[in-house]
Amino acid sequence: MTIHTKSAAGLDGVAAAVTALSHVDGEHGELIVAGTRIGDLAERTDFEGLVARLWSAASAKPVDETDVRRWLGEARVAAFARMKTVLPVTDGVPTIEAFRIGVAALAPVDGLPLEAAIVGAMPVIAACLVRQAQGEAPVEPDPSMGHAADLLRMMRGEVASDDEARALDAYLVTVADHGMNASTFAARVVASTQADLTMSVLAGYCALTGPLHGGAPEPVLDMLDTIATPDRIGEWIDAALARGERLMGFGHRIYKVRDPRADVLKQAVERLGGRGTDLGFAAEVEAYARRALEIAKPDRRLDTNVEFYTAILLDALGIPRRAFTPVFAVGRSAGWTAHAIEQQRTGRLLRPTAIYAGAMPE
Repeated sequence: MTIHTKSAAGLDGVAAAVTALSHVDGEHGELIVAGTRIGDLAERTDFEGLVARLWSAASAKPVDETDVRRWLGEARVAAFARMKTVLPVTDGVPTIEAFRIGVAALAPVDGLPLEAAIVGAMPVIAACLVRQAQGEAPVEPDPSMGHAADLLRMMRGEVASDDEARALDAYLVTVADHGMNASTFAARVVASTQADLTMSVLAGYCALTGPLHGGAPEPVLDMLDTIATPDRIGEWIDAALARGERLMGFGHRIYKVRDPRADVLKQAVERLGGRGTDLGFAAEVEAYARRALEIAKPDRRLDTNVEFYTAILLDALGIPRRAFTPVFAVGRSAGWTAHAIEQQRTGRLLRPTAIYAGAMPE
């Protein structure tokens, strides 16, 4: 009997699918989604436009952007009606776990593609749970509004400014898809069994909640809060590195240079005009951290990742920290559904092998 003893730890370098959805170039710091660099995409396209691109690429047939806008508006209305039965179950449950319950309760909507029903429901679930945690009544969606603008309105109870809606749109576009990340891989594995899209998206969200994935940028704000003032930046960062602690918002499994999404989100924050976390202070922390990491870990290239400016942007938009992961899922659901569709159309059951390291019988 031959026992194989070599494997790729963490599946590094192992291609699990052929995809037309996104490409991550870690050496050059480039992300291409549906044929366009992420910076150009966030500048020119809103979330609905990106969804149309992803679903078109996944299904290999055109999906009209106008249809996507209508579908998502109708899906938000349908999801709100369903939340009447979900909210009593989630009362008192932490938001990140309550969101999982909301996703698990999703059901098809007559007249809508299932992927639209899922993606359209995400902001409704997130907003209703935020309102519930604050002791406030849920706000009914407006199907005529854009996805990002309606999310902010449902969460706050009032209409957001155009600048705020554009900033959230840029965020949702930027995080919508990112190659074969852990949550997307989880979604594709489930989709490969021919389970329905809801189950695939639920698997994706569960993977997203893990701290190693990067869907929970709250620790970045915790770090900035702890440092507090510019005069403490060097002292705090040097002490953290001396203790072997990870600096939140720096380093990435794939990118060996600066995460291109960080610059997209930094620009979105700058356009908001300095709301929330002091951007100048955050930039000082970022600059010192990059220099300190270069000195402390010369053999590793650790640069700013998407979490750093995600935290600052969502804070500037007034989104509670406990809702950061669900809001990430609002954007990433576009990628999860697209990958699930593509997997079921072009792939086969994902069934890798494992290397047995246990004892063998006599």
